Amino acid sequence: MCGIAGFLGTSVPRAERLPLLRRMVAAIAHRGPDDQGFHLDDIGAGLGHARLSIIDLACGDQPMSNEDGTVWIAFNGEIFNYVELRADLIARGHVFRTHSDTEVIVHLYEEKGPGCVEALNGDFAFAIWDTRRRRLMLARDRMGVRPLFYSERGGSLFFGSEVKALLAAGIPAELDAVALDQIFTFWSPLAPRTAFRGVSELPPAHLLLAGPDGVSVRRYWRLDYPDASDERAVTAGEERRLRDALAELLVDATRIRLRADVPVGAYLSGGLDSSVVTAIMNELAPEQLRTYSVSFENGEFDEAPFQDEMVRALGTRHRSIRVGAADVAALFPAVVRHAERPILRTAPAPLLALSRLVHDDGLKVVLTGEGADEAFGGYDIFKEAKIRRFCARQPDSKFRPLLLKRLYPYMPRIQGQSQRYLEAFFGFRADDIDDPLFSHLPRFRTTAGGKAFFCAELRAELRGYDALAELRDGLPPEFARWHPLNQAQYLETAHLLPGYILSAQGDRVAMANAVEGRFPFLDHRVVEFGARIPPNLKLKGLREKHLLRESMKGRLPPSILERTKQPYRAPDADAFAAPGAPAYARDLLRPPAVEAGGVFDPKAVGKLAAKLHERGSLGTRESMALVGIMSTALWQEAFTAASHRACHEPVHALA
Repeated sequence: MCGIAGFLGTSVPRAERLPLLRRMVAAIAHRGPDDQGFHLDDIGAGLGHARLSIIDLACGDQPMSNEDGTVWIAFNGEIFNYVELRADLIARGHVFRTHSDTEVIVHLYEEKGPGCVEALNGDFAFAIWDTRRRRLMLARDRMGVRPLFYSERGGSLFFGSEVKALLAAGIPAELDAVALDQIFTFWSPLAPRTAFRGVSELPPAHLLLAGPDGVSVRRYWRLDYPDASDERAVTAGEERRLRDALAELLVDATRIRLRADVPVGAYLSGGLDSSVVTAIMNELAPEQLRTYSVSFENGEFDEAPFQDEMVRALGTRHRSIRVGAADVAALFPAVVRHAERPILRTAPAPLLALSRLVHDDGLKVVLTGEGADEAFGGYDIFKEAKIRRFCARQPDSKFRPLLLKRLYPYMPRIQGQSQRYLEAFFGFRADDIDDPLFSHLPRFRTTAGGKAFFCAELRAELRGYDALAELRDGLPPEFARWHPLNQAQYLETAHLLPGYILSAQGDRVAMANAVEGRFPFLDHRVVEFGARIPPNLKLKGLREKHLLRESMKGRLPPSILERTKQPYRAPDADAFAAPGAPAYARDLLRPPAVEAGGVFDPKAVGKLAAKLHERGSLGTRESMALVGIMSTALWQEAFTAASHRACHEPVHALA
């Protein structure tokens, strides 16, 4: 895992190119503290690299080239099938100087050009400079695990693993109003848009080509599902074959993600997904496995008893960090600096502390369970949509109240609400049933409640813009033919997963402490397998991840195997009113500070802040709004007000 940065173009004076490249790499040095490297081409191409050494520690320095120096690469990520690809390339006559996965990409590019990405099984973002064609290629992995940003200015193209590298190149930090509207709808901007005006994110499964003919971006892979009309009953024998095939595939996806020249650990939340990965790792790893987890002082969020059960079952060497609400508030400014966008939840904060624990324990790599819910139907939103469809068809059913309360057994506030409240909360509207976004409308509407706090000027700027309409317009043509569950899975996988979970809650808080996360469930073979599974084998009744559970019988304790999904959460708005919360939690919400930010209505925010500090907590909609308001102010403070200072401040996590 590493950080990359660079540029293409002659607008940068020759004498300033190396100093510029050094500044860009220095801005993301936390991603690769082991080494730095640079390559400059006479015609205006520059590649920079900050290395986190994991494979071929002695010889894997970058940027790296082929034998004659005509192809150069700066690479961030891991290619997990590099061993097999390397053997095939050697058989074709290629000569290798290293044992790194980076050099495999170089030779594969020589063979296939931009089509090389289709052979890669990995998490990657890389830049290739082809001197013969005078062409720069940027590429990003299928699922969006690794980030990559770019911006065009003054006739030159600048790129980097984080926006901080672009700011170091002189790209101005200005808030994109439409991106903020999207964040307050979907939790993240719709790629390629970012929170920074004029800065684009290369979307997952895309590559960019820049050269004499200009700049073009194209998709090289798309997640697809069978047509709903193709569905048929699944026999018991077919289910068994699918179950066994899934188990075999998960073992292989985990096996190749253990490839490293450094020790590999695991995050263990106590839920099904991380327990599956950890159990398989424990079978494959020859030495005692090291596992790590977060526990919470507040029992509503804490999963420590389940973590302890898995540790006892597997005999791992385990370390945990305990987090309180005030700790979350203390960590939150650093989270926003690393996320580089306003966020609506505080959940990344404990994970920032967890990555510090892993780093301090001497590890650089951990495997985690992300991706299982998206691929195999695990989220509550999938069950929620199924129940809402049932209720729309059966408005007089006596099961309506019971079904709604079954959705969130771990949320006491939901359990105590009336039927009328629950139906309003879950968005029962007769005209929603035909909306392609039906499954996600309650979430989007809840999130969008925060827009009520936008100031008049921002509302005027956004007048006529409809984030939901833009999302609908961007859906693939075949979307309408898919089963409703697959439609919901696509929305999660294509947007929330790369936009928030793998970004603010994944890569950014892990790489802040130079820790690489690897995700067996996001192996594209596993994702494609999950897409082909009949919907009733993913969500069977209200049993989420049915086939996954069946495939793991015998590997996990029954209590973990059959445990109902409990999404990872942390104290949100409550954290900023907790005893011991830092002073900024009040200061940023005071009317003068809100007015100076020019984004939110000071009077409305003042009332919300007063309500929080009077009660100590807020409801879901208001809590997300307050976290969004707070993170926007922190984003402005970090980037638009004092970007250079903020980019280089050390991250202070829990001891």
